[in-house]
Amino acid sequence: MDPIAERASELLRELAGPQAELRPAQLEAIEAVVRDRRRALVVQRTGFGKSAVYFIATRLLRDAGAGPTLVVSPLLALMRDQVAAAERMGVRSATINSTNPDDWFDIEQRLAAGELDLLCISPERLNHFRFAREVLPRLAAGLGLLVVDEAHCISDWGHDFRPDYRRIRDAIANLEPTTPVIATTATANRRVSLDVAEQLGEDVLVLRGTLDRESLSLGVAVLPSPAERLAWLAQRVAEVEGTGIVYCLTVEQTEQVAAFLRSQGIDAASYSGQTPADQRIPLEQAFKANEIKVLVATSALGMGVDKADVTFVYHLGAPPSPIAYYQQVGRAGRSVSRAEAWLLPGPEDRAIWDYFTSVGLPPEHLVTRVLGELSEVPISVPTLERLVDLRRTRLEALLKILDVDGAVQRVAEGWIRTAVPWSYDRERVERVQEARRHEAEEMLRYGQSPSCLMRLLRSSLDDDGAVECGRCAVCTGLGDPVTLDPAVVRAAVEFLRGVDVVIEPRRQWARGGTGDLPKGNIAADGRAEEGRALCRVGDAGWWPVVQRCEQAGLADDELIAGVFAALKRWPWAQRPTWVTWMPGDGAGIAADVAARVGAAGKLPVHATLALAPGDGAGGANSSFRLAEVWRRVGLAGPVPSVAGPVLLVLDRCDSRWTSTVAAHRLLGAGAGPVLPFALARV
Repeated sequence: MDPIAERASELLRELAGPQAELRPAQLEAIEAVVRDRRRALVVQRTGFGKSAVYFIATRLLRDAGAGPTLVVSPLLALMRDQVAAAERMGVRSATINSTNPDDWFDIEQRLAAGELDLLCISPERLNHFRFAREVLPRLAAGLGLLVVDEAHCISDWGHDFRPDYRRIRDAIANLEPTTPVIATTATANRRVSLDVAEQLGEDVLVLRGTLDRESLSLGVAVLPSPAERLAWLAQRVAEVEGTGIVYCLTVEQTEQVAAFLRSQGIDAASYSGQTPADQRIPLEQAFKANEIKVLVATSALGMGVDKADVTFVYHLGAPPSPIAYYQQVGRAGRSVSRAEAWLLPGPEDRAIWDYFTSVGLPPEHLVTRVLGELSEVPISVPTLERLVDLRRTRLEALLKILDVDGAVQRVAEGWIRTAVPWSYDRERVERVQEARRHEAEEMLRYGQSPSCLMRLLRSSLDDDGAVECGRCAVCTGLGDPVTLDPAVVRAAVEFLRGVDVVIEPRRQWARGGTGDLPKGNIAADGRAEEGRALCRVGDAGWWPVVQRCEQAGLADDELIAGVFAALKRWPWAQRPTWVTWMPGDGAGIAADVAARVGAAGKLPVHATLALAPGDGAGGANSSFRLAEVWRRVGLAGPVPSVAGPVLLVLDRCDSRWTSTVAAHRLLGAGAGPVLPFALARV
């Protein structure tokens, strides 16, 4: 046997056990980087053993006297699993990330002393000023292997959400020409492959295997309402053996779904990018130990937790592309003979996709406006936010994109314009947008497919060997395994109607405000109390009832019953003593609701607020929105001399500036505490 093959087989058995056998495709990839010092893209299905390829390659290269391996990885949970797996093979490993700053110096010292074989970092670390200036050049000069794990992120995230992925190209350019590079992913269609190859450089070897998953059966369940989708999940999760994952499109959804499943006696927990760091590791460990039946997660778990015995993956709402969907369903069936993945698409999916796309790729005129406000004199983000009508998140994302392109630079005092020529790459943006539209359409077709789901999914990922699987719900003709129990559906509706939607009071005026706009903290005697909303726009609870009443122009008995139930659950310190409402631009029903609440509660109702004419558009960011609301919201007359809190009824709560300014006006005129209550929160 070839010496590389023989030693690689021995190392694999150290990692995976005495029965493990090296796949031909694994050996081909190992030989490409160890013997031939190539730059290679490895596209293989989840569970194939891509991590083993670069662990083994690291050992072989280190044994031959090469330097350490640098792994660029997208998620903290994934880094933790990679370090643990590498250590099991005798690869001395560590990670530098945002959760272990106290360890950075020691890790860097071990790296410099040759005591580490592998270092795992995020792409953002490539732009960390000290790491980029001090550690990376020294590391690059003697690097044995560079690994870009989950390389599809270069294409899926690198254009917008995590532009630091595009810095990988610069890191590769600074390597010695003979330094091997390997990029791995389970999900690369031709678009992604081209994007990755562009980052890796010339003469990239693409090693592509089949994307079929013999253990995985796919299905689609089309249900008309969110409540029915919740009921479906509760029934199926309770029936299916083993542990699994429910993916949602938003953080709020994960928390809501997990709470409903728990209400149905299912051990469920939510997991997202907003889960506190000190809770993530215990959750991951409990899930791996089968102490939790189901994790309800966003895409933050899509690549993050290495658990081989997942038996089900369900999606409440479709991801925006087949790439994301295949990556996520691939968490199931890695070491079990049968696993299932069901998609529960919703009519709101496309709107969510469009929102995230709009955040990531700002239009040309906004980019031009931002660049026009920058110069060699540093400017802070709050000040820039005042000058350009962009939300903070979009503005910061845009600055990161421009930073990667070299057009702007972050300094201690803020941001400056560099001397690097830059122009809006309209062709690239349009190409990315068109690709995403195409992939979104493919996901819609998947949700309506009358033919084999696995073949369709593989074909959308440019797997030329795609054939009918014989396992999916379409091939078998077995269809949806769940017959909805009306009692569970009713429970889902009641659950959604009983969810308290909190309106947090603003405690600071918008930074960067000009003219007569207030600045700094909002004084305690000038701000609203914590408020409530009956529902969120688009939810399955009270939103359909709110819509129906708005169309009719009147609040009916069912809506008022819901309003009173929400008011009853509200833990206010003192009951309202009178009621007012905020007039709107359209045909709202806040005035009618205020009148009905006042009549039922025997509370006086007063029209104390006025809304000056305007187009209703407001602004995109807080500074512009506050300026518009401050101009338009005023008092219609004197505030009544009624002691005690006032209930302020609004049709909508979006930015919270309307309720904040309205409360400020009322309190300034002598009203008691202001309790905002919105029929719907956006």
